[in-house]
Amino acid sequence: MSTTATDPAHPAAQAEQADPTVRHVDHLVIGAGFAGLCAAIKLQEDGEHDFVVIEKGDDVGGTWRDNTYPGAACDVPSQLYSFSFAPNPDWTSSFSPQPEIQAYLRRVARESGTLDRFRFGTRVEDATWDDAAARWTVRTSTGTWSAGSLVVGAGGLSEPKLPDIEGIGDFRGHLFHSARWDHDVDLAGKRVAVIGTGASAIQIVPEVQRVAARLDVYQRTAPWVIPRNDRRYSALERAALRRVPGLQRAYRTAVYWGRETYVPAFTLEPGIAYPARKLAEANIARGIGDPDLRERVTPHFALGCKRVLISNAYYPALAAGNVDLVTDRIARVTPTSVVTADGTEREVDVIIVATGFHTTELPITEHLVGRRGRTLAERWRESGMAAYKGTTVPEFPNLFLLVGPNTGLGHSSMVFMIESQVQYVRQALRTMRLNRYAALEPREDVAARWNDRLQQRMKRTVWHRGGCSSWYLDEHGRNTTLWPRTTFGFRAALREFDAAAYAVRGEPAPLPTGTTPPTPHQTEDVPA
Repeated sequence: MSTTATDPAHPAAQAEQADPTVRHVDHLVIGAGFAGLCAAIKLQEDGEHDFVVIEKGDDVGGTWRDNTYPGAACDVPSQLYSFSFAPNPDWTSSFSPQPEIQAYLRRVARESGTLDRFRFGTRVEDATWDDAAARWTVRTSTGTWSAGSLVVGAGGLSEPKLPDIEGIGDFRGHLFHSARWDHDVDLAGKRVAVIGTGASAIQIVPEVQRVAARLDVYQRTAPWVIPRNDRRYSALERAALRRVPGLQRAYRTAVYWGRETYVPAFTLEPGIAYPARKLAEANIARGIGDPDLRERVTPHFALGCKRVLISNAYYPALAAGNVDLVTDRIARVTPTSVVTADGTEREVDVIIVATGFHTTELPITEHLVGRRGRTLAERWRESGMAAYKGTTVPEFPNLFLLVGPNTGLGHSSMVFMIESQVQYVRQALRTMRLNRYAALEPREDVAARWNDRLQQRMKRTVWHRGGCSSWYLDEHGRNTTLWPRTTFGFRAALREFDAAAYAVRGEPAPLPTGTTPPTPHQTEDVPA
């Protein structure tokens, strides 16, 4: 339970007397997407009322607030892509569209009773660890905060990545990233170029094809696309999910375990994915009749090496008469056109950039300064992006990363991973509170062992053996993005806070009679 307001000996209370312009809290959460919202709800459940969530946007939702492009939808089944503690019986289909996910997050936030502690329109400018005070000083666009712990839920898909193309800044038509969709631009009758063929692009292309006079799709590498087995829920099904006890949980459980059956094909033996590859090839044959176009959209790497996409509409859209799939490299952009390496110049009115996000060089890390005076980005540039259990980093006390390095998935729901991490953070904070630790950070040797063994396991996966390059890999060829095991393996690894893996500051204070302190665990809980 927070004691800041009532205990004059509390570090935050003392700091507030020293500098009344700085606002002080026990915990500061950055980001109001799935991760930040989950952290806020669970902190409140634990009686941690002295916290604030800061968010650069104007609403909760994170990526689901920002990605409003036509056709935006989740590629994980609705029943699994939601909080386990906040089921939603009102999904209209088995794969949720963006507006429904955003509405769900708004409802959960409103009903949780935590929204009074959210500060929207607040961007982090820098966050610096004060070793003497054992607190984080966070300077934002709306003022400065001091916090005992910093929980970063900024997300890996939050900062759009623009392509480095000569002349792109000189284009005189409309140009925007898929995550910053310009709804004021009417695409009807326009000549449109879509750059990219990733998860967002394959949802955008069918929508644009229906209205554009001409659509050029620029493909660098063809993705594997399997059918989207989506269907609408009937009113009777939704009523049953709402009223029959245990039905929604049973549905969610079945979806979860069905998804876990994909793991061996990703992490052990790519050949197991042969039936899925045949399904993807059939999807191409069903959607495209032209043999030349079929060849150009057929990948030449193992299924799963890059993100596997789902769509029933993408291939028919590419085969439409007003669409041209361009596989030549873009050489430059002029004020009115896109020019490819073969010299072809295609006049366009609108360029839509669907080139993904910064995932292996997270922008927020440029603003986090640890106890040695360097940023997290500087540390990672020197040693590679890595965190202990995807959550904590040596040199950065009381810092907890949600959706950190090697927590991403190629098969299941990131919400499951977020809940696992938040549980670990809650236990860390309880350990600090009960033992009156001022600070804790993972030991260098333990963190190095965790990540060394994780990278060793990664060499067996399709992401390294599949014959492709992808955004999963950093500049050194290391997969610092994905988790190379089952999700239940991740949850087991984070089930208990392993205090012996951490260096701590502050002597444990005597506990009240009858109170049992957390038991430290000397951990070897690393990927086997």
